[in-house]
Amino acid sequence: MAIERLRVDSNARQQLKDITGAVNSALQKLGAAAGLCHVFVPHTTAGVVVNENADPDVCADMLAWLDDAVPQSRPFRHAEGNSPAHIKATLVGQSATLPVEGGRLALGTWQGVFLAEFDGPRQRTVLVSFLGGGG
Repeated sequence: MAIERLRVDSNARQQLKDITGAVNSALQKLGAAAGLCHVFVPHTTAGVVVNENADPDVCADMLAWLDDAVPQSRPFRHAEGNSPAHIKATLVGQSATLPVEGGRLALGTWQGVFLAEFDGPRQRTVLVSFLGGGG
């Protein structure tokens, strides 16, 4: 199984960055036709989210809810000061397994794949792998 490594630059401390196009491009490089795509972020303060990509207010609402659930102002023991980022990444998860059809992600009309950045801005790696038939 081959893996494509994407480099994704976040530009805010917290951000949901749409990477759907980049994942579809990686699938083309992998020669994907039909099967499963696994998207994984090998970081402890970032994750992967599948959600609506038509209205940016959905992403803003998600980040606001996570801020309410895991406030930066709470006293944490981790000396780096980014405990909320670790907790948020754990809540959203670091991977998604998605169907592929016709060499592209088989997402719903309003769905997209997002890098969930909680400790940026920084450059992140996203691993895209494919299991199934080639073109």
